Parts: sequence; structure tokens; C-alpha cells
Amino acid sequence: MTSILTSMFKNLPSTSKWALRFSLRPLSCSSQLRAAPAVQTKSKKTLAKPNIRNIVVVDGVRIPFLQSGTSGLLHRTSVPKDVVDYIIFGTVIQEVKTSNVAREAALGAGFSDKTPAHTVTMACISANQAMTTGVGLIASGQCDVVVAGGVELMSDVPIRHSRKMRKMMLDLNKAKTLGQRLSLLSKFRLNFLSPELPAVAEFSTSETMGHSADRLAAAFAVSRLDQDEYALRSHSLAKKAQDEGLLSDVVPFKVPGKDTVTKDNGIRPSSLEQMAKLKPAFIKPYGTVTAANSSFLTDGASAMLIMAEEKALAMGYKPKAYLRDFVYVSQDPKDQLLLGPTYATPKVLEKAGLTMTDIDAFEFHEAFSGQILANFKAMDSDWFAQNYMGRKTKVGAPPLEKFNNWGGSLSLGHPFGATGCRLVMAAANRLRKEGGQYGLVAACAAGGQGHAMIVEVYPK
Repeated sequence: MTSILTSMFKNLPSTSKWALRFSLRPLSCSSQLRAAPAVQTKSKKTLAKPNIRNIVVVDGVRIPFLQSGTSGLLHRTSVPKDVVDYIIFGTVIQEVKTSNVAREAALGAGFSDKTPAHTVTMACISANQAMTTGVGLIASGQCDVVVAGGVELMSDVPIRHSRKMRKMMLDLNKAKTLGQRLSLLSKFRLNFLSPELPAVAEFSTSETMGHSADRLAAAFAVSRLDQDEYALRSHSLAKKAQDEGLLSDVVPFKVPGKDTVTKDNGIRPSSLEQMAKLKPAFIKPYGTVTAANSSFLTDGASAMLIMAEEKALAMGYKPKAYLRDFVYVSQDPKDQLLLGPTYATPKVLEKAGLTMTDIDAFEFHEAFSGQILANFKAMDSDWFAQNYMGRKTKVGAPPLEKFNNWGGSLSLGHPFGATGCRLVMAAANRLRKEGGQYGLVAACAAGGQGHAMIVEVYPK
């Protein structure tokens, strides 16, 4: 974290209903494995609003996203540390010693101890929350310059003693006499030493996200082949973007005690034949979600420099994009855990006065292939819109030729607390490269929550 700042700066009745409704609508992306050519769009209206400050992204960077267990902003922007008014970072699996990791990272990177910093957590949209919190601070006039980002370290997650062991240790600490201590120790059993490992499972349902993704894919009749084809697309596009130098937000990172890493190491284009050999990872033996069509546990960090437009221009910066309208949504964490983009997309479009055809670049978080394809089907269904969303008509599915053209979380990786910034920077950089004006970023998150934001390219 410090270095990136420095170097940057269970099945329910509804399931069967969905399966019947969507079983006749297969979705395959085998014919669209390659990205479309650059989009050339004529200029549309700007989303600037009267009497509201324009908020811009000056730049954003991330360290290479690494598979867990494997091996900066200030330098990129040259922003003086003393002009940063506030620092906000997202993270999910927190280390007790650095529960406010934003503050510790800021101090470690040399920011003034007078610069406030706080940490937010909202599962997979933690960095999104960090960004939009920063947007709120700037829009309200509280700040002009905010650094926002996120971090996750899955290679060294905190592992707790069992509850019985923790209680014994606390009671021993309170014991005042040798007799009290010996009495407590006499109750010790070997099973007290069994550790509590962190699990990526919903507290409210006790179901892992992968299990939920498998059920969701089945409910929307997304086949194993559909999912493998989509995952292959993601890896193929990510490899192409990496080889062509398009992932310009990545900055080198020196792993302590190891080599310097310069690129994401989870990109692994395979073949459908090889992918078909993998066994189901969650619902066995008939599930369709596998290691190949799921995002992997990832280490990584990201950061963005967000400013009021007038401040950025006064300092001589040329911003990359405007951060425009955004929404957060929440729904049933059992059957609709991963449908955040379906609910958030029409809301943010309406808020911005746009339609799906206005969007030139879509950047959605890819937790699982089945999750993405199920969202496509839900978004393209009048029946789902009317029966579950209270809407008259569907919003429509994003066209694949505009969707995650430089890869996504399936291939690039997904450090829980950091992905949001990657999505926004991918949208901004794609708009500049492809000649588009509007990008739409969306993501699902644990707890049945979701987020969407409109990004508008800064005029050249």
C-alpha cells in the first residue's frame, strides 16, 4: 500500500421460475472472442450540471495484480503531497494492526500527518465507495484534491484462534491467582487449537459466492460451455491488451524479498478443451463453475488522483475523465447476490439521462463467467424487469463489442478492495483510445449489493 501511493503518488422456488424462463435463450460469445475495432462516435452532450463542481480523474495507477501466493501515483502525476486534502482507501479482509490502512499507508508514503485518511469496506466495491466518498467531499466543497483507491493481500490473511481458545486466553489474562490460572488451563483441549480460517461466504446465508454463482448460472440456463467461452474471451483480450501495452495504469512493484513485478500474472489463455477437463469447484459433481471460469484470489492495490476540475487545470494537469453520476443498489443476498449490475445499470442511466446506446465502453467486474452471462440475460429480459425490478421494460444487455475489451477480473485478477479503481481507469483509458465519450462501470458485491457509475472522457 505505501509503495503504491509512493510509486503512483441454497435453491428457492424462484430459481426454477428463472430456469424455465431463460432455458430457451442460450448465450454464447464464441463468435466474439476478439474486441471490436476502435469506436468512432460523434460528440454527444456533456453531463455537466449547473452549479455543481466538475470532478475529474487526473490519473490512476495500480501495481500488477498477482495471484495470491506469488510474487506509483505520486511519481506518475508529480502531485505535491501537501496539496492532497484527504486520502480514502477500500479494503475487505482487514489486518487488526492496520485497520485504518489508508492512514498507515499515507504516513508510510510520506504524506503529512495533517492529511486525514480513512478506510472503507463494502466487499468487492470497496474502492468504488472510496472513490465516490472522495467525489462527495469535492462536490460539497470540503476538499479539492483526494487520493482514493484500495488494497487487498490474500496471500497473508489474518487467521484467528478458535472461539474457545480466544476465551481461554482472555480469561487467563484476567486471572489474578495461580490457582485461577491452573483451573482455566485444566479445561484446555487440543481442539481448541483448531484455527478459524476466513471464508468467502455470506454471513446472512452461509453460502459461498461460488456456490451462489453456480445456482445463478443454472437459474438463467447459462451452460458450462457458455461460461468457458466467456472466460477464454476475457483471458484472450487481456493478453492482447497486455502485449500491446494498453494496460498503462500498471506500474512496477518491488515485492519485499523477491523480484520486481511489472505485469499481471494471472492472465492465462487456454483452450476450451483444457478448460472442459476441470471439475466443478463448488456444486459437485454437476455444477458448472470451475477454477477456469472464476476470478482467482489476488493481491493488489490501486489508487487514483481525483480533483475538482478547476484545481486540476490551475495546477497544469490534463485530466483523463469526468466522474459523473453513480448509484448503489442492494437486493436479496440469497438468490440475487451477484445481480448488482442488472439493478444498478438502468438506474444510473436514468440518472444521467442516457441510454445503453449512448455508452461507448462498458467495464463490468467479472466475479464469475456465469455471473456476467446471467446479468446479460436478466438485463435483456422484460419478464425479469417487470417481475423482479418493478420496471416496465428491460434495459438491454451490453453489446460484447463494447464490453471489457481489455480483459476483466477473470483474467486480470480481483483484489477485493482494489478492483473499482481498475474498472474506472480501464473505462477512461479505453474511451481515450477508442474515441468514445461515455463509459459505464458496474460491479456486484457480497451482501447482494452493487454499484454503477458513468465516466465521461475529458475533451482532448
